[in-house]
This record gives sequence, C-alpha cells and structure tokens, in this order.
Amino acid sequence: MSGYETLRVELGERGYDILVGEGLLATAGEHIAPFTGGRRLFVVTDEQVAKAHLAALERALDAAGVAYEALILPPGEGTKDFSHLESLTHRLLAMNLERGSLLAAFGGGVIGDLVGFAASVLLRGLDFIQIPTTLLAQVDSSVGGKTGINAPQGKNLVGSFHQPRLVLADTEVLSTLPKRELLAGYAEVVKYGLINDPGFFQWLEDHGLAVIEGDPAARRRAILTSCAAKAAIVAEDERESGVRALLNLGHTFGHALEAELGYDERLLHGEAVAIGLVLAFELSAGLGLCPATDAAAVRRHMAAVGLPTDLESVPDVAWCVEALIDHMGRDKKVRDGKISFVLVRGIGEAFVTADVDLDEVAALLTGQIAA
Repeated sequence: MSGYETLRVELGERGYDILVGEGLLATAGEHIAPFTGGRRLFVVTDEQVAKAHLAALERALDAAGVAYEALILPPGEGTKDFSHLESLTHRLLAMNLERGSLLAAFGGGVIGDLVGFAASVLLRGLDFIQIPTTLLAQVDSSVGGKTGINAPQGKNLVGSFHQPRLVLADTEVLSTLPKRELLAGYAEVVKYGLINDPGFFQWLEDHGLAVIEGDPAARRRAILTSCAAKAAIVAEDERESGVRALLNLGHTFGHALEAELGYDERLLHGEAVAIGLVLAFELSAGLGLCPATDAAAVRRHMAAVGLPTDLESVPDVAWCVEALIDHMGRDKKVRDGKISFVLVRGIGEAFVTADVDLDEVAALLTGQIAA
C-alpha cells in the first residue's frame, strides 16, 4: 500500500487537511512548502524523534527548497510545562522569528501541544503544522486545535485553541515506536468506537491486534476512522461547548491518575485513558445506565490487547481515593463546582453529565484498590 488519503476539518477559512498514509515524511517538503511562502520553517522536535526521523524530514525539506531550522527538546511529559514553554519561546525569538514564520510540531502529543501553544502566543499568533509521530498524536492530539501545557494542579490547565494549517500523519513512522507507546495510542482509537460508533468497536475487537502489530491496511483504517470521527466533532463544536466534550470519555478518571503520579513514566497518557474508559463504563453500569455486559466487553478488549484495565495494573502505587477525587475537582471540565463525567448508555452511546454522586465514584475506586 502506498500514497495517502486526505480528510478535511471543516472550519471555514481556518479549515485544514489531514493527510494519512505511508511515506508522507519523504514528501513532506512538497506539502509544507505552500505554507511557508519562502519564509523560514522552525521544526521543533524531541531527542528521540530527532534520532529516528529528523534526517528524513530534513532531506524532504531540502528537496523542496524549504529553508528551516530545527530545535530539539527533551522527551517526555515533563517537557510540557511552563519552564520548557519559556525556554522554547525565548529560543525562537532569539532566532529572529517573524509573523510570517511557520512552526512545525514534529513528535508526539507533548511536542504537538507545546509547540501549538507556543505558536498561539508568539507574536500574537503564528501558523503551525502538525507532523505527529505517535499513534496517539495521529488519531487524537494533532487534530482539533487543543494546545497547552500541564500545571502542578492538573493536566492541560494552561492552553488555547489554535488550529494547525496542516496535519501530516505518516503511518510508517509508527514502526519505530515501542509497543507500549503503540498501545497507549490504541486506547484513544478504541475511544472513538465507544463514543458513537459501535460498529467500529466491533471491528476493533476483530482487528485491534493487527492495528497494534503493524498491519498496514488495518492501521490505516483505524487512523482514518479515528481522524474522521474527530474532524466531524471538531467541525460541529470547535471550542467544546457541546458535543466535543464527548471526546473526554475516560479522561476525567485518566487525568486524575496522571496527576496523582506527577505525570511520570509509570503511567502513559493512553494507559490512563484505557483505565479511565473501563472505569467510565463500570461506573455507568453500577448506576444502572448501561448493561454490565458492555462494561465487561470493554474491560475484556483492553486486557486482550495488553492495556491496563484497573488501578492495580500500575505497580507499587498506594492510591488514595480522596486525592483522586480532589484531582477530578481541579479538572478544567468542572462547571459551577461540579465535576463533569462522560458516561454511557452502552457501547457507542456516550453522554455528558454533572449529575454524578461522588460517593458512587469513591465506592468504585475503593473497590478497585481493595480488590
């Protein structure tokens, strides 16, 4: 399989294309050149991505005659903070950045969120493009314009909506990812089926392992289906005043787990989301909102592909239920002091509610810890 397919995020004059396919990195210069207008491109990446893929991107930019400079940051969630944002913006300004300059976020979700946020505030707004190199970034964080950094109080609490001009998702670069990173991204793929596409979830039950193991056709279908789902939701509700909130399925729980662990490597974002998805279904089942068989199916599928499904999946952590609920109360999705949850009436039937008894949440979490 070769070539690529194009999806459109319909946002009027700010709409943009998502290109998904094999070998896109080798032709990236051709796709990027129309957005530079002859001005410099600043490619921001991390040490791991630079080692694996920067030379290929540079060859493509050279071939297209794109003038560029590369900035390399440390890898990991710790880079997504105020100190690295300050360092990045200072470095870019020292390189005589102009309003016509273009930034490129070349990496996973951390780089995409950080660079997108920097683009939104530098010189009161610069254009940027996303070149996501992880499965999670390709199916989720590179699309939709959410940018930001973490704060000590919680994940993504400082940020802005700033749409990219282009997203280039080369599925071949995923071959260099560790399996754990692929699995973390796969959790976000499953999320789209659980929100409003039960047929996609059924397809993943049959083909999920093929997606993870690198079957080109399966992987392309999973990424395209996920991106199309997100593009449609973003086009309907760009700034999360309505239906876009459904994309947070599993995230109220997941973000709390990440915050409690200080965003360290014990739990990747996608792993936290996987646990959060299971918890969201089990809470829904416990409240009588969805069939217990659906909650069991979600847990079974996550376990079958190798994703964590409960708090006990994270070794050597003394979880505190009160602390987790406190983290949820600091989440940016809180409205009028009430925690918003995305719950379900079944697979593919998600909805948002703030009418959840926190004693029920505490009981669910306590049951997991005591299990």
